[in-house]
Amino acid sequence: MTTTEQLSALSSILTQGGLHSLFQPIISLSERRILGYEALSRGPSNSPLHSPITLFAVARQAGRLSELEIACRQSACRRFNEQQLPGKLFLNVSPESLLEAAHQPGRTLQLLQDFGIPPNQVVIELTEQTPIDDFQLLQTALHHYRAMGFSIALDDLGAGYSSLRLWSELRPDYVKIDRHFIDGIHQDALKREFVGSILQIAKASRALVIAEGIELPEELAVLTEMGVDLVQGYLLCRPQEHPPKDARTLMPRQDSTAVVLSEEASDLSALLNDQPAVDRDTPTATVLEAFRRQANLNSLAVLDERGQPCGIVHRHSLSDALLKPFATDLFARKPISRLMNDDFLAVEMSQSLQQVSRLITSRARQRIEEDFIITLNGGYLGLGRVIDVLKLITELKIQQARYANPLTLLPGNVPIQQCLTRLLQQKRESVICYVDIDSFKPFNDIYGYGRGDEVLLCLAQCLNDRVDPSRDFVGHIGGDDFLLVLGPEDWGKRLNQLLDDFQSQCRRFYRPEHLEAGCFIAPNRQGMRQEFPLLSLSIGVVHLHPEACGEIDASQLAEMASQAKHHAKNVPGYSVHVIDSLTAPDLHSPQVIGQR
Repeated sequence: MTTTEQLSALSSILTQGGLHSLFQPIISLSERRILGYEALSRGPSNSPLHSPITLFAVARQAGRLSELEIACRQSACRRFNEQQLPGKLFLNVSPESLLEAAHQPGRTLQLLQDFGIPPNQVVIELTEQTPIDDFQLLQTALHHYRAMGFSIALDDLGAGYSSLRLWSELRPDYVKIDRHFIDGIHQDALKREFVGSILQIAKASRALVIAEGIELPEELAVLTEMGVDLVQGYLLCRPQEHPPKDARTLMPRQDSTAVVLSEEASDLSALLNDQPAVDRDTPTATVLEAFRRQANLNSLAVLDERGQPCGIVHRHSLSDALLKPFATDLFARKPISRLMNDDFLAVEMSQSLQQVSRLITSRARQRIEEDFIITLNGGYLGLGRVIDVLKLITELKIQQARYANPLTLLPGNVPIQQCLTRLLQQKRESVICYVDIDSFKPFNDIYGYGRGDEVLLCLAQCLNDRVDPSRDFVGHIGGDDFLLVLGPEDWGKRLNQLLDDFQSQCRRFYRPEHLEAGCFIAPNRQGMRQEFPLLSLSIGVVHLHPEACGEIDASQLAEMASQAKHHAKNVPGYSVHVIDSLTAPDLHSPQVIGQR
């Protein structure tokens, strides 16, 4: 298609309409509700500019980007209003369009007024595709949006030319992490580090983080475990002209057979306080009387007609609201929905203590004396106290520290034994890997224990880099022995990556002459000088099947992994030996299935 034809198609779209508005929901996992919808635009289906990439590229080249974006916003506002979609409307705005001469200030506010959408329901989402040099002018434009009541979101964090500077200078209300850092995050420790850093900065700047582009359940599981609450992506819902309004239909089904390898993954039953709730039409005077009768009642959940939480009333907030002159008389007969707080934290009973702790600490407005709501499949179950979460987390950290290896801080033998016991109880197919470093003692003898500790820390990091924190487990048995528990899907590939990682990382620990020779000379166990190859890994693997779980206990499973490791040690260099739990007749005659 020629440039002339593209420009003609663009003019036709801008003058005659034909834009399609799609909406993709943004979901709050903790509250199991739709926060809002991102509006996405498409050209006419029979047009060469149907693709948004082509459509906006042509508009940018023609200097009509601002004009196109106004047309897209008008279409989105009309469709959003017609469908009465709940929550916020996220509207994409290119920073460069704000700087165009054709940009008309106030046009967006006028559109919202035309369609009856209040500004505080709209989030201006900055999408960055080209360098923005005039930060001062951009700041002025964004302050203008804020002054009108809009919230600001920064899109594709990490992908743009200057997104970190934009974050620092514009202080957005929402930050959306670029899809690149979400893709395969369950298998990439560096991406998890990046997202973790974003969460820390967001907490300091009081911004809410949205993870977009989620396509796999494993990605969602890791993000949830890390404390990301707002999510968006094909896994939950594709962009649609008529999107769903109920988040419960979009929430992925939880895998009831998922491996639970740590105590932190237990449910919230220890936190649950069975407190009654009130419906949203309850008179304020009735709620006041409930607080007067129960001196230890800090909060009351407010439910909608479906029995789902729609707000919460805190004693201190209600007291503050009614301290104003004539407030008690004014509100006594009014429904409590007029005074309830609709910005509340609700967590599912199945969430872990660690997840709840991260959600609480990520909320700038959550006070320690305030309660949060606990739900079961979205329905009200009871209340939890923030102080109880902090107490349990402290106890858990103390217990973890007590049983952690002092060097690597990985779980030690007690948590390892507990992990193996849970594996057998859950009867879940798993791969247990006993990891040992070859030539480690002679390496220590000639390089010293300080350098040896560096090697152990290096291996611990390599192991952590190859685990999916939502499903796997890594522990430190002691010395140069480690235990790794993986899922059965791609464990072979991940072990090969581990071997390659360790071999590459260890190069920095050797003297040049040893690296060049590929070996070093050190005393053996008999005190005789002997040539040893460079450090390598021997891994003994037990492929655990559900059918075998009832036949062995945790000690036998550990012994089986140890024997597999001894077989691997008999092979020079990097080696992997596998025992199949179904075909091994007993612990003393394991069957070797494979080796590297």
